[in-house]
Amino acid sequence: MLDDSVRGVLDRVNDAAVGTSLRVVVAAPGGHGKTALLAEITNPAVRVVDDAHLLDDAALAELATEPLLVLAHRPWPRRAALADLTRGAVVVPLAPFTRDQVREFLHAPKPVVDFVFGQTGGVPGYVERLGAVTEVPAEVLAAFRAELDWLDPGLQKFLLAAEAGAAQRLDLLSALLDKDFDEVSDIIEAARATGLLAEDGTLLPLAHRAVGALTRTERRIAVRQKLAQLQLERGGPVLELVRPLLDTGIGGPVFAAAAREALPSDPALAARLFQASTGGGAPSGETAASWATAAAMAGDLDGALRLADQVIGSADSSYRRTAAEVAAVALAHRGQLARSTELFRWAATPYAAAFAGIGLIGTGHRFEEVPPQPPTMLGGAASLMLQGVSQSVSGAETAALSTLVRASSMLEPAGGAVLLPDSPAALAALVAVHCGEPNVAESVLDRAVETGTGGVLMSVRHRLLQAWLHMLRGNLAVAREALMALRGAFEPRDWIFAVALEVGVARRNSDLATLRRTWEQACEAVLRHPVDLFSLLPLGEFAAAAARLRDQERLAPHLAQARGLLRSLGDPPLWTTQLHWSLLHAAIIDENTGLAEEHAAALALNRDRSRYCSVVSAAAECWLDVVAGKVDADRVEETARGLHAVGLWWDASRLAGQAAIRTSDRQAMVRLLDCARLLQGRAVSARRVVGDVVVAEDAGKLSDREREVARLVLEGMTYKQVGDRLFISAKTVEHHMARMRQRLGSTSRSDLLAQLRHIVAS
Repeated sequence: MLDDSVRGVLDRVNDAAVGTSLRVVVAAPGGHGKTALLAEITNPAVRVVDDAHLLDDAALAELATEPLLVLAHRPWPRRAALADLTRGAVVVPLAPFTRDQVREFLHAPKPVVDFVFGQTGGVPGYVERLGAVTEVPAEVLAAFRAELDWLDPGLQKFLLAAEAGAAQRLDLLSALLDKDFDEVSDIIEAARATGLLAEDGTLLPLAHRAVGALTRTERRIAVRQKLAQLQLERGGPVLELVRPLLDTGIGGPVFAAAAREALPSDPALAARLFQASTGGGAPSGETAASWATAAAMAGDLDGALRLADQVIGSADSSYRRTAAEVAAVALAHRGQLARSTELFRWAATPYAAAFAGIGLIGTGHRFEEVPPQPPTMLGGAASLMLQGVSQSVSGAETAALSTLVRASSMLEPAGGAVLLPDSPAALAALVAVHCGEPNVAESVLDRAVETGTGGVLMSVRHRLLQAWLHMLRGNLAVAREALMALRGAFEPRDWIFAVALEVGVARRNSDLATLRRTWEQACEAVLRHPVDLFSLLPLGEFAAAAARLRDQERLAPHLAQARGLLRSLGDPPLWTTQLHWSLLHAAIIDENTGLAEEHAAALALNRDRSRYCSVVSAAAECWLDVVAGKVDADRVEETARGLHAVGLWWDASRLAGQAAIRTSDRQAMVRLLDCARLLQGRAVSARRVVGDVVVAEDAGKLSDREREVARLVLEGMTYKQVGDRLFISAKTVEHHMARMRQRLGSTSRSDLLAQLRHIVAS
């Protein structure tokens, strides 16, 4: 592994005749191959001395008379006698291996070479010690013990400081070692001479592992504690110094400082650090308030509420307002918007005032004045959020959406480092859905998820609203998959949306079994979450499901509260339109024509307020005509495309499909079924009209088993009964029906059964 210049010196030494005067010096840190090089000297006339830096002056003086002399030594300690002895000598430099030399030495593949080179920095002795591996064995670390044990205490303490990340902090090292800067520099040079340091003065990764593994725990803790305290006194960051001390049982102000440092990026770690800072005792008001903030940001709302309540109930008024803000945020996520608003108003801080205003509007109270906010990202976003929500109930729908989108953009750089009762992205998405701008909702939610706005607390809400958009567009499998990916313990506000998604997907899939199974959860979710302005979407889904299950009475009080809340706000068109649209469908499902007409009339009142109101009002009237059997294909198609344009894709397809099965015009039936499929984003299959039924051209391709399943289903058997008859599972029967529905291009169960009746009869 020697380069040409070193090989040349070695050849010169081995070829030197007796009496020749030649002095060669090999100076390099430990592990660089000095001893290995000396082993290559075969000339018996040469006096070879290894570790010359360990010899005393007398021994070095005796070597001065040697004509042929090769000495190897480390660059530290510097010795005058050694310098005199080696003056004018031929110097042989030994450098660490390059990556290519490591590969040649180990005969190993690239991943192994990269690992070994990264761990050792190419120091030949360590490369040889580690070998061709991709993990560091314990015995390799143990081999460092002999090297570390003989080092003097000052050098050992420096290595512990280097292991803690302070190798380049001369100010900290000087205080830690109780040495002046010159003395510290000498210790660093001594450490370099061991070969344990990289070129930048930090420990090689392998040496870092060894120092950490072989040093007594109490010594490591003591050094880190001292370094952290010194760093805290200088106002510097302490997190990386304190992090390894978390489970040692020690505490103190340095842990609180580390917690505040960790809070923006890792609130869960910050909460643990705040807890550790108490040393097992009762936290101060300041620590408890900060700890509550960290717990809330990490999603531990129970812990946050307990800590905040302690502070609010204490006599230390300095931190009660901060604790009140934390409790208010937690209660907002728990769905207790009214109580959250009370706490925000009591806290009376600038941010709290803005969030209190949003809560007041959300619970049905007018709030016009936007209090001045601090000139920060959160201050600006909070002000815009309140302004946007105010605009949404005052009739300025377009302005409201624009304002909330701007608020969301303003808060993006903060990521998860803010504690929010609700995010501007979520509010913007809700407003966008209520005014028929699904693309805006999708964009703002995608950005919020990408940037982590609001951290862990808001993540689930953003993803649930993304799934809601998929449901409205009829991407039911995608919506359900997104919901399943979020399975866990939902907070009440998220839970009501999650249950409503499951109910909504089941209703749209005509999955009555799932709808019945989920309905009890829906009723409980409504009970746990008082009605507010921002939960009207789930309430509308539950209304349609209640009608399908003939259980409207259980939901009636909550719907009455929703209507009362909207009346107290002056029945703002943006928020009332979507609810009336959902209640219209609930009435149609219940076959209550009078009630359906009332909701259609309510929608007509706002027809001229916006494009969305106009589209939905026209769709309500068209739907009532279709239900009554009055199908105008041109009008239905135009109305369905209008619904599609405002994001109600599934509703659009459903309207066209319902009209198709109710018209007596066969050509209109084909046209409307194709319209339904196109609006749902599915390809249009070739169809023909046979009698009063539109049949797919490939209907004859049904298998014998599929025809048998179809015949039994048409006889009125349940999937379980069909399975028992054919000795297959009910799930298999369901799969057969799903494949037939897809193959025949049916837009609904009634459409599928109509086609199957014709096929089975033919």
